[in-house]
Amino acid sequence: MSQEAAPDGAVHDTSAPEQEGAPKGLLQQMEELMAALNADLTQLDADLQQPPRTSPPTGEDS
Repeated sequence: MSQEAAPDGAVHDTSAPEQEGAPKGLLQQMEELMAALNADLTQLDADLQQPPRTSPPTGEDS
């Protein structure tokens, strides 16, 4: 990483401006993925809570 002394004497990382937007974009993507996962899990839970469907006997299980 390149570092550069600022006029106030503090050391600043000059590579930071290129990456400032990345965490926010990644956070937004993670939130969208978590929302989609939550919706999928909610639907799966609803499907599992339904009583099992019985199929008509086929005669093969004799």
